[in-house]
Amino acid sequence: MVQPLLQVSNLNAWYGESHVLHGVDMTVDEGETITILGRNGVGKTTTLRTIMGIIRERKGEIRFAGKDMLSVPLHRTAHAGLGFVPEERGIFSTLTVEENLMLPPVVAEGGMPLEEIYALFPNLKERRASPGTKLSGGEQQMLAIARILRTGVRLLILDEPTEGLAPVIVQRIGEVLKTLKARGMTVLLVEQNFRFASRIADRFYLMDHGKMVAEFPVGELPQRMDMLNKVLGV
Repeated sequence: MVQPLLQVSNLNAWYGESHVLHGVDMTVDEGETITILGRNGVGKTTTLRTIMGIIRERKGEIRFAGKDMLSVPLHRTAHAGLGFVPEERGIFSTLTVEENLMLPPVVAEGGMPLEEIYALFPNLKERRASPGTKLSGGEQQMLAIARILRTGVRLLILDEPTEGLAPVIVQRIGEVLKTLKARGMTVLLVEQNFRFASRIADRFYLMDHGKMVAEFPVGELPQRMDMLNKVLGV
């Protein structure tokens, strides 16, 4: 039996004395696009940050490509093959677009060369000499995703990639994620935009009160809508 690329079992996490994750279980197979759905404040971003090791008060099991990640220090997580694009994007204002792209180190073979990145994101090619924070919000999101692709990571983790973006940019990011999937990239994302997520995901996890309350493939969406409306308020 093929093991999942990412396996999370009974994951608990704390902010100080506040217990925020309560036994999260989930898997991500190689080549899958997985979306975590849920209202604000239920633990979606916390789950991603705990997997990455940003939140260190954690117990349970996180295995990536068969390796135990709980003992891996934060500065080594990317070298293990996990690439994280946080909601705040983290673009460096003093660097140009191209300098931002070239900043992260290559951690493995198979990263996307600059020419391919510019073909995937034509806006970035046009603005490559511009300071990073002179870009629009949508272009900054593209840049945050693009610089991770260059590094050779095996799992791309995105936190709210469409938050606050114009519909035309949301559509473009969706097209990019479909292209990455066709190339075999594995993607885990948190997303409030349910309609966007329904066009790109293979499977969904529904989160509430710090744990996963449902898991289902995209093909089951029609019969799950009543539950989603109740939990998400969509």
